[in-house]
Amino acid sequence: MNLPFYIARRYLLAKKSQNAINIISTISVLGVAVGTMALVVVLSVFNGFDKVVKSLFNAFDPDIKITATVGKTFSPSGEAFDRIRNHSGVAAYSEVLEENALLMYGDQQHIATIKGADSVFVEVTGIDSMMVDGSMTLKDQNRPYAVVGQGVAYYLRIGLSFVDPLFVYTIRRSSKVNLANPDESVKRRYIYPSGIFAIEQDFDSRYVIVPIEFARELLEYSDEVSAIEVKLNPGKNPEQTQADFKNILGPDYRVKNREEQNELFYRIMRSEKYAIFLILTFILVIASFNIVGSLSMLIIDKKRDIKSLRDMGAGNKLIERIFIAEGWMISLIGSLIGLVAGTGISWVQDRFGLLKLQGSGTFVIDAYPVDIQIPDLILVWLTVLFIGFLAALYPVKQISKKYLRHIENSVIV
Repeated sequence: MNLPFYIARRYLLAKKSQNAINIISTISVLGVAVGTMALVVVLSVFNGFDKVVKSLFNAFDPDIKITATVGKTFSPSGEAFDRIRNHSGVAAYSEVLEENALLMYGDQQHIATIKGADSVFVEVTGIDSMMVDGSMTLKDQNRPYAVVGQGVAYYLRIGLSFVDPLFVYTIRRSSKVNLANPDESVKRRYIYPSGIFAIEQDFDSRYVIVPIEFARELLEYSDEVSAIEVKLNPGKNPEQTQADFKNILGPDYRVKNREEQNELFYRIMRSEKYAIFLILTFILVIASFNIVGSLSMLIIDKKRDIKSLRDMGAGNKLIERIFIAEGWMISLIGSLIGLVAGTGISWVQDRFGLLKLQGSGTFVIDAYPVDIQIPDLILVWLTVLFIGFLAALYPVKQISKKYLRHIENSVIV
């Protein structure tokens, strides 16, 4: 049996001669427990929000997006794109064409992005599950329809009455601007809205989805696209599939996975999580100062025991290890209590959603989301133990210099 830990355990559980030491030790354990619990709960809630936001992006962004390195559009013809289309890692392959346009509905105007999509687009994304009104219908008996974002519908006051059409204005690519008659440079087409989707404010206020044939005719393209969007087979390695696409297409095309398509967003989310972790860790460091006071008083309280250990041949190193183990055990017990309590609170919130978001009904969710991740629990636990070790090491080293080396010559009354 490890002698320092055995003696430290006895000191931790036994009643001290001074009741204040018991109180300070209990406060130390509770301080570590509360700090650990706060870390677990806050990180779990942050992970929950992160998961919700990513799921919203996943409803619109494909697993893999292929764009041209130079230029806005490209023709997806040739052997390379045939190999991409027939790749074993591809579950769905969709061609899209995007361009900004002026929209007019009644007497309302709004600038948005027209996104032409083919019939496979719904399989690549999950946008059909994000409809709040109407249906995800782009074609019906060869008649084109538009699916608009909720923000666009709000700005234009769009209703699904199929009475008033949505007019789309773009600049002609095939003609120069005629200052005498600028209307000749503008191309106008109309289309009826069939549905309204709601994903995220940026998407909702920016996109209108139309059939790709309508977009090509409006923008005067033949077979060009602005991007190829791909859904991957779940059983395939996404990193390997992305690498295969890059090798097939070469440097003329960008092949981005879902995280690379929203690189700034994911970087900000990670930075916020690390910032929250550091702030709460600093609070935990402050709470661990109680360990310093607890160990200082315990060393003074146990001076008779220290004298006895010295008489039996124990050196300063062994005595220091006893009190370091004492401080570490305080952190260990507090961290375990905090982990259990934090995980339990997070599970209850995830299971029952007791804590509601204010303004319920205006969000995608009505309660604070929670996502308990094992790596976060391990990181929190190791961090607490490390802080506890440092909190115990410093006072023991300082007191041993001033107290332990002289105690053998002291007189026990």
